[in-house]
Amino acid sequence: MDRLESMAIFLAVVDEGGFAAAARKMKISPPVVTRIVRVTDVGARYAEDCRRVLADVSEMEDLAAGAHGAVRGRLVVTASAMFGRMYVTPIVLEYLRRYPEAEVECRFADRIINLMDEGIDVAIRIGQLADSSYQAIPVGTVRRVVCASPSYLAEHGAPQTPEDLRQHVIVSSNGVSTSPDWRFTKGGATTIVRVQPRMTVMSNDEAIIAALDGFGITRVLSYMVAAPLSDGRLVEVLHGHETPTLPVHVVHHEGRHAARKVRAFLDLAVGELRGERPGKQ
Repeated sequence: MDRLESMAIFLAVVDEGGFAAAARKMKISPPVVTRIVRVTDVGARYAEDCRRVLADVSEMEDLAAGAHGAVRGRLVVTASAMFGRMYVTPIVLEYLRRYPEAEVECRFADRIINLMDEGIDVAIRIGQLADSSYQAIPVGTVRRVVCASPSYLAEHGAPQTPEDLRQHVIVSSNGVSTSPDWRFTKGGATTIVRVQPRMTVMSNDEAIIAALDGFGITRVLSYMVAAPLSDGRLVEVLHGHETPTLPVHVVHHEGRHAARKVRAFLDLAVGELRGERPGKQ
C-alpha cells in the first residue's frame, strides 16, 4: 500500500467516524483499515495535512486529465446565525450555481465553532480574533447600535447620555455580548454603563422584535438593523457617543495550499463581502 493510499484510508476513518464506514467508502475490506486505533490530537492535525496533500494531488490529476481545475467536493462553512442568513447564504447559493460539482454544508450558530474540531473549511468571524495559525482575511467592520422604536421614544423620551440608559427599559441580547457593561466614547473619553435589562434574550432576532414592538431600547450590530433604521421602524439613539467597531474576517486554515474548492469560495466571499460592506452606516 503506497503512502497516498494510506493517507486516503486514514482520512476516511476520520471523516466517517469508524472503520466499517471507512471501508465501505473506500470499497476495501475492514481489516485493512483497523490498523488505525483512534485519532489523537496529533492524528487530527495529520488528518488535515493529509486532506491538503490529497486535495493537491487531486487537483494535479484534474489538470493532467484536462479538467482545467474543476471545483468539486464538499465544503463546510460557518458564521453567526443572522450574518449567515443575511450575507453568507447568498454567497453559498452563487458558489453552488457556479460550480455544479460542489456541495456546501452551512453551520450558522451564535457560538464559536472550532474549525479543526468540527471540520470547518471556512468561517466568517465578527470580532477580535485570538492569535492562531489560521489565515484571516479582513472584509469590513460593523459597530454596535443602540436603538428603539419611534413609539417607545415618543412615550419615554430618548436618552441624551449613556447614563440615561439606567432610566429606560433595556432589552439585552446575549447574541451580541453577555456583558452587562455597555461602552461608549466621546471626545476621547470612555463611559461604561452597567445596564439592568428587563428582558434578556438568547438571539438578536428576539431583541430586534422586542424593540420593533416598542418594548424598550436594545443594542445590536449595525448590519442587523440596517433595514428598520433605513425605513424608520427603529431609531438610533445617543448620536455622538461612539460604540466600539468590530472587524469582520473570513477565516480558514489551509494557507496558500488551500484546496481549489476552498480558494474558489474564498475568492467569491471576500469579493462579495468587501463590495457590499455589510453593516456600514
